[in-house]
Amino acid sequence: MPAEPDQKSRSRRLLPWVGVAALLFVGFALRQTVFAPDPIEVRVARVARGRVEATVTNSKAGTVEARRRSRIASEIGGQVVEVAHREGERVKAGDPLVRLSPQSQEAQLALAIQGVAVARAGAEDTCLRRDRARRELARTERLAERSVASEDRLDELQYRYDSARVACEGARAELARAEAQQASVETELAKTVIKAPFAGIVAEVNVEMGEWVTPSPPLLTSPPVIDLIDPTSIFVSAPMDEVDSGAIRPGQPVKVTVDSRPGETFMGSVLRVAPYVLDEEAQNRTLEIEVALDDPAVAESLLPGTSADAEVVLDVRKDVIRVPTSALMRNERVLLLEDGELVEREIEIGLRNWQYAEVRSGLEGGERIVVALDRLEIAAGVRAVADAESGATTGDGS
Repeated sequence: MPAEPDQKSRSRRLLPWVGVAALLFVGFALRQTVFAPDPIEVRVARVARGRVEATVTNSKAGTVEARRRSRIASEIGGQVVEVAHREGERVKAGDPLVRLSPQSQEAQLALAIQGVAVARAGAEDTCLRRDRARRELARTERLAERSVASEDRLDELQYRYDSARVACEGARAELARAEAQQASVETELAKTVIKAPFAGIVAEVNVEMGEWVTPSPPLLTSPPVIDLIDPTSIFVSAPMDEVDSGAIRPGQPVKVTVDSRPGETFMGSVLRVAPYVLDEEAQNRTLEIEVALDDPAVAESLLPGTSADAEVVLDVRKDVIRVPTSALMRNERVLLLEDGELVEREIEIGLRNWQYAEVRSGLEGGERIVVALDRLEIAAGVRAVADAESGATTGDGS
């Protein structure tokens, strides 16, 4: 019986603490429910399997170029009398592009032809004299054998024959000189027609009818009359960072993008790797590579001079767990959305590029991973919900 007052006393002493605990519980419950901050929206994607590539990209903008591009200048001076083709037109090898006035060359050719005719006639006459002198010398030699002709007569005829022979050789040399002169004039006449050295597309025409063109003076270059491009020789020249020079080899696959075709990627391969590093800029040394596109039709559709980017594929992993590179935090960690809360998890990264990273361990297919870490409030322990743009997977089935 004496213990009852003690129990009542202890109960009275515990009652305030029970009340405090109840108040704390209610406060905590209200904080987690009524007064809890709204969950933030995050963009998530379900982890899946796909393809991951190790790549290197050009350090500066690459350029679409043509291996065969001829900026054709005139070899002689003259007045333009015809522009046979305009910009954008296709031409065949040997097609005339521009014609210059041939009047001066045609007059010189007519004179040269007459000179050849005169030289040929002179050579024929002189050689006929030689043949006659040879026959007369032969008859006299037979007479001299029978002591009918004198030695003086024989010497005189021998001299006449030798002189005629030399004159004939000189006349033939003069004929050859005249023929060479005619060929030279014909060559100059041919230069009045500027022809296509190869099949291609006229890129630029810099002359018009009636204009006078002149050849380039020594050590100087005149503007080209015609700019001709062979569309079948298109390639991409890309400057790669020198640190990647040891990894790039001819034949490696390349993904090419050009500014004029946004959203499109074209496959190609490394055609050539420069045997040296450019050091024009000491802080940005580069290695030039040439990329040939796999599709000739695509290559022909690209305009030389267009900016291009080349992504060389060094290695490939197929059908592996992967996550977007944008989802990676420091120290190979990612955020997952689990039961309405962001949870940080450490993973092991394998092959990676600017778009995807291979996950060797730490994630399973189907888990929801945060793929956009673009706000400070996105952190572990924060309540969150998937935004309206979520729902994609990180895989492509390859």
